[in-house]
Amino acid sequence: MNWARSPAVVRAPATSANLGPGFDAFGLALGLYDQVEASVTGRGLAVEVYGEGEETAAAGERHLVVRAMRAAFDAMGGQPAGLVLRCTNGIPHGRGLGSSAAAVVSGILAARALVADGADRLPGTEVLRLAVDLEGHPDNVAACLAGGLTVAWHPAVAGGCADSGADVAPGVPGAGSGAVVVPGADVIRGEPPAGRPVRLLRFDVLAAITAVACVAPGAMATHEARAALPASVPHADAAANAARSALLLAALTGDPSVLFDATEDYLHQRYRAAAMPATADLLARLRRAGVAAVVSGAGPSVLALGVAGAPPGPAAAPPGLAESRRGLADDRGDLAAGRPVADGQPGLALVDSIARETGIAWHVTPLKVDRQGATVHAGTGRPPPGTAWQGRSTNQDPEPGVHPAGGSTQGRATDPATHGPQSRECRGL
Repeated sequence: MNWARSPAVVRAPATSANLGPGFDAFGLALGLYDQVEASVTGRGLAVEVYGEGEETAAAGERHLVVRAMRAAFDAMGGQPAGLVLRCTNGIPHGRGLGSSAAAVVSGILAARALVADGADRLPGTEVLRLAVDLEGHPDNVAACLAGGLTVAWHPAVAGGCADSGADVAPGVPGAGSGAVVVPGADVIRGEPPAGRPVRLLRFDVLAAITAVACVAPGAMATHEARAALPASVPHADAAANAARSALLLAALTGDPSVLFDATEDYLHQRYRAAAMPATADLLARLRRAGVAAVVSGAGPSVLALGVAGAPPGPAAAPPGLAESRRGLADDRGDLAAGRPVADGQPGLALVDSIARETGIAWHVTPLKVDRQGATVHAGTGRPPPGTAWQGRSTNQDPEPGVHPAGGSTQGRATDPATHGPQSRECRGL
């Protein structure tokens, strides 16, 4: 194998999965980033970590970025003699904002960039499949790779169909008795079968959609949150959730007036409430105030979605909706600065005031929707020694030579000026 002479630098966005009803399928990329710089050396392994998770530098080969790189190198046919890895992290760990997905995606893309013909050896479909195998489920990694809003799924077996007990182990109550099995009970328990085909679709989010993250002061492991989920749910809940999921796609890409109703969940949030009572309390307070709030991923953080310039509530829709649908609002200064447009928007002022009422030290910050996904370029992104790069809300233009590096496919046509060659390579996933 021929190794690249210059370092590979990958920037991967935070992601929020589920978004309420889109359980294990929907993902939204957010403007908060981890950066990984990797180089091939003559021998050994050196890992430096700045910012979030500095203590993980001592993990060596067990570091998640290293594990992802090793898996990618194996898939491409060889391992380098040595590696130097430098991580500058802004995504909080264990808070439901996709930190593990960012690590996995960064590792795979860095490894691919360090091999001269890496894009041929590991095409976009394989990048996505490998990332899902390592992460365990596709929602976060799809959004991290492609940016924007993504829907990810495992294709059905040709000619097959699911029956009421397809994913239920013998003796699971509810099978065939008016209950609907939650797809992939093995996935819920954190043991997904490796190598399953996976696909994604990417959609552009309306420029008027705003996001505010309430980052929890403490972490919660994803497997703990998933352990609270039942093996089956009532049929009526499954039907209602299917409708809300379809509505959510429409709200984020076409008609935000239905955003509040579209973020109502029937599959997972209520079942996880006992495991994260502070999250459940904040979520209930925000929704009582008309804010389209959801648990971010498996929690414990909360994501509040809104529409710029519109009051919160079931009928929120901004003036000039047609303009936002055409994407012309992308250049509005108030949005570019990451500031709430008005108190009526579920922005910093409203969400922060409600969060303060709980007495919990939530870190409340507005975040832009990331529209690029993970990017890769050659160069040096090293922070000054002894400093920690602090993640922040950002919607910066890419640096020269930076290209989106996701396995993305668009629900609509992709503008080549917005999505770079590596993204275009992976359409049709």
